[in-house]
Amino acid sequence: MSKKEMLTSMLHKARSAAEKLAVADTDTKNSALQILADTLRERRNEIINVNAKDVKLAREAGQSDALIDRLTLTPKSIESMASGLEKIIDLPDPVGEIHEMNTLPNGLRVARMRMPLGVIGIIYESRPNVAVDASALCLKSGNAVLLRGGSEAAHSNCLLGHIIAEAIEQSGLPPAAAQVLEDTDRELVKHLLRARGLVDLVIPRGGEKLIQFVDENATVPIILHYKGVCHVFVDKDADLTKAAPIVLNSKVQRPGVCNALETLLVHADIAPKFLPAMAKELLEKGVELRGCEKTKKFLPDLKAASEADWDAEYLDLILAVRVVEDLDGALEHIARYGSGHTESIITENYTNAGRFLREAAASCVMVNASTRFNDGGELGLGAEIGISTTKLHAFGPMGLRELTTSKFIVMGSGQIRK
Repeated sequence: MSKKEMLTSMLHKARSAAEKLAVADTDTKNSALQILADTLRERRNEIINVNAKDVKLAREAGQSDALIDRLTLTPKSIESMASGLEKIIDLPDPVGEIHEMNTLPNGLRVARMRMPLGVIGIIYESRPNVAVDASALCLKSGNAVLLRGGSEAAHSNCLLGHIIAEAIEQSGLPPAAAQVLEDTDRELVKHLLRARGLVDLVIPRGGEKLIQFVDENATVPIILHYKGVCHVFVDKDADLTKAAPIVLNSKVQRPGVCNALETLLVHADIAPKFLPAMAKELLEKGVELRGCEKTKKFLPDLKAASEADWDAEYLDLILAVRVVEDLDGALEHIARYGSGHTESIITENYTNAGRFLREAAASCVMVNASTRFNDGGELGLGAEIGISTTKLHAFGPMGLRELTTSKFIVMGSGQIRK
């Protein structure tokens, strides 16, 4: 059997499994998720030991600290995966949910009913936890999933794939509901992206090159997340005792992820007071600052920011800093350089907060909060399958509801069209 034939066989099995999942009851789906959560805890040491092989190979290959951070599994991250599964169990099952019910003048009752998408392909890099999160969300929303991880996490993905399939099978559901494509040949990715009729949606999670490859080669529907160029704007009416911890958390807590702060915008009126103190805290945390000309008036020792810095996703302890004249200046900068991911304003001015919420075009817009909260788990989705920066059919973190579509249902009493 050729590689393409092998992939096609997996997709046919996924399609068959999706048909069974679409009508599976909530208790059965939740049972599979609980079995998986329990198994992750029971086999924690085995998972960590296998993951250590991937981490060792990544270090030997000279991979970046950011990639290694995303790759590494710890007791804490495994418990987070298990508890995330239990949060998904507690969430309402969206499949079959009826909403937007209306009665027309002719007596027809028209509503919408949520239904699964079908077969979903997930192409991801470095983060082995994606296998668990994606499988759980797809399972609960009635979708089958084919997972294709990167070669840097091959050992971890393979083990997690077997654990997931075993948990699903123990619950009485078809194990082909979640399959890991262990062959990392990129040509197979092309076949997956062109498997019309077998794949209903592909979601890539990874670097810009992967996203571009998917965008250029897909003939099936895709949802993209190119990069996270996230901004925090400290307004002139900001409470600076809130602003500093928010900026620090947004940048430093985990700099190698997509919802980390990449550009700090500061209102000119407060820059003389705020910037020196904020810069001191950031520098103490090892952050390299790159400032505009106005920023350098207050912090002359900073490296000058270039045009390329304004749309850079560093995924590292580097931060671009720009002084803007007002809210309009901040919004103009975000409109030009933002990636549609996350934007936050720090302000006590209700009017400015409202304008920012309306006008900043991003999947998540915040007031007085860290950009790090744009995450499915943090926003109450239990987990996420990715963060979409496209607007169709989802925008922002994709949880259970975003993995379904709605069909119209019509209930009549004998009406005919005239």
